[in-house]
Amino acid sequence: MIPLKIIESGINPYRDHVQGKANEPITVAALLDRAYQLHGVKTDCTLAAIFDRLDANAPRIAIIGGSSDHPAHVMDWDTTLRAAVRIWENGGVPFYFAIPVVCDGTAQSTMGMSYSLQARNAVAQMVVNQMEGQCYHGAFVIQGCDKTPMAIVAALAHLDRVRQDRGEASVFATFAPAHVLKGGTIPPDVQAEIREIAAKADQIGELELAEDLRDGLDYILQCSSNEMFLAFFERAVQQEIISPATHKRLEKALAVNTCDAKGGICAFHGTGNSSRDVVAALGMVHPAVELLIEPPKQSEVNRAMDALFEIARHALRDNNPRFSVSSIVSQNIANAARVHAAVGGSTNLMMHMVATMKYAGYDFSLMDVEQISKAAPIPDVYDYSLTQGRDVFALAQQCCAGQIRGMETVFYEMSRAGVPLDLDAPTVTGQTWRQRLSDTTNLSADGVRENPIILSTPRRAISGTDVLRGNWFETAVVKISGLPDELLDKFDDKVGFVLYFEHEQEANDALVDHAMLDHFRDELYRTLSGQTNAVLRHMHAYNSGASAEGIADEALFDHMVKTHTLRIAMIISGQGPEAFGMPEMAVPSFRINYHRLWRQLVSLITDGRYSGTNFGVSVGHVTPEAIRGGGILYMQTGDLLHLQFRAGRIDLIEREPFARDGEIISYHGTLARERVGIGAERRRLLDKRARQVAPSNRMVHHTDAAQGVVPQTVADWAMLPFHTPEPV
Repeated sequence: MIPLKIIESGINPYRDHVQGKANEPITVAALLDRAYQLHGVKTDCTLAAIFDRLDANAPRIAIIGGSSDHPAHVMDWDTTLRAAVRIWENGGVPFYFAIPVVCDGTAQSTMGMSYSLQARNAVAQMVVNQMEGQCYHGAFVIQGCDKTPMAIVAALAHLDRVRQDRGEASVFATFAPAHVLKGGTIPPDVQAEIREIAAKADQIGELELAEDLRDGLDYILQCSSNEMFLAFFERAVQQEIISPATHKRLEKALAVNTCDAKGGICAFHGTGNSSRDVVAALGMVHPAVELLIEPPKQSEVNRAMDALFEIARHALRDNNPRFSVSSIVSQNIANAARVHAAVGGSTNLMMHMVATMKYAGYDFSLMDVEQISKAAPIPDVYDYSLTQGRDVFALAQQCCAGQIRGMETVFYEMSRAGVPLDLDAPTVTGQTWRQRLSDTTNLSADGVRENPIILSTPRRAISGTDVLRGNWFETAVVKISGLPDELLDKFDDKVGFVLYFEHEQEANDALVDHAMLDHFRDELYRTLSGQTNAVLRHMHAYNSGASAEGIADEALFDHMVKTHTLRIAMIISGQGPEAFGMPEMAVPSFRINYHRLWRQLVSLITDGRYSGTNFGVSVGHVTPEAIRGGGILYMQTGDLLHLQFRAGRIDLIEREPFARDGEIISYHGTLARERVGIGAERRRLLDKRARQVAPSNRMVHHTDAAQGVVPQTVADWAMLPFHTPEPV
């Protein structure tokens, strides 16, 4: 093929400065030589030929991968070399760099979680550094897991905007997501032993644990389901049903059977695959590589790379930014927000979408995502289930078999359901969505006859992650779409007690303590003094619609537990971005929702964050966070909350009128003034705990969760107005 000498901006460091032409040809030659060794593809790539392309300003394409200590990037090298060959064949110059990637699964419940979100901003900074330092024009991104894909989208959109402001050629890129990692299977002998443990639990009256263990056997084995079994085994050890040694042996048996050796992105619909959804919905992924069950073949890489060079012509030769990263992202953000809602994606993405738009230069916030989502109804078109064999690996199999077309099928079915999508927005194929959907071959979700995941008939009229407000916080988020109607009914328009924890580990320990409710009851009677029974009776009446008359005071609490009329709002404070890096609260969410009783009684509220693996009544991203003096800093065990999820509110209510006659009156005081002593002591503890995080990685001078948790300098720079597209 003929080298594309098409960059007309007049800026070429490799022409005007000699050192790059001396240093970089050897890195290009090494890449192409390794491609020959691995794949047998021979290219004419002498150092002189590489010099000529650099001097002529041929497109310099960075292949961006991740560190191989993350399962999603185990097979990067294979894809990297295939991409390098095709870049050269298209007349470009291939380069490669990798960035460190924090695995959120590995980091769960460790100090690593205090660095995970900060890693998103660090990755964005590293990508900008490398693209600027080595003067790359565009990128082929091997998309990994967790928050990293959105970090790279943000970085490339940011750099694109900066370069356009400097009068340089715009940045172009395409993403190739890592294949989906096949989940494991619990070995038959381990299944049998778990059933025996369940039978022993039955024998001693631990019926809830027994049923939880049996239910766990229905799950496709993932690292997330390992966390579920960890909680089950800890409860079994407490009850002396198994020994700690048996616990450890079973834990090992599950762990070594979980992950496929080829790696990939875990098949549950967590942040990794939600990022896959959103990056694809942003138009940044070629359908040839979107949903695969193994690393892409050369033909698949070629299709994505050839399309990249087509849009490069617009960016570099015609000086047309229509297909630049910031242009594609900004024109597709409303599409992405609606897709994220329709497929029930990870709560994390609410923050990552905001951050990406800020990096792209737009004055954009959580309220814009909310406005997009509420502009028109968005039904649930995604029927994912780890207990019924419908994980993302199964979806990838359906796509690879040609039954459906991944994101194009999602767009098609959402459009059929009346969801407003901008079908004229550009994508990295060089086409608009409308052009891509004009070929209807295998486009309908009806192409999957057995076990469909993308649905042609929505399973529910509501979907997505909702924004909450209250009289003790500004904003928070909850994934209503993750709640079955019957569970939502149990918590909507209910009154609950606050159960307060200073940090996650306290909550995690309490949730596997079989005496947790006994401790909570004792604390209520101690802190509410003579009001406890009156509050319980009115809570019973409000939550159930029936009087507690005839139930003795000493039996009332246990009766409300048994009849599921008691509500507990478990608050985990001090987890916000500035205080502790905003770790995911996945583990306490697991321990509530994999417990047959807790999930009927307990909602979880935190200034930490959630991934796509959480379910149940999990409220996160509370702003302002505790360390900034938000109301969550001052909450106390025994406070009363009015939970109104359908109305989008959680309000603190006055205890006295509720105890007296069951009247709900919103609190109108000032917590910071009335509980100044509590706040001061907790701030002292928060400041002390925050010092556990390395100072270099503390997220001070960052925006809050509603503003994407981005460096303040990025937020101050992001001034382009964003106008939510009108529904069509």
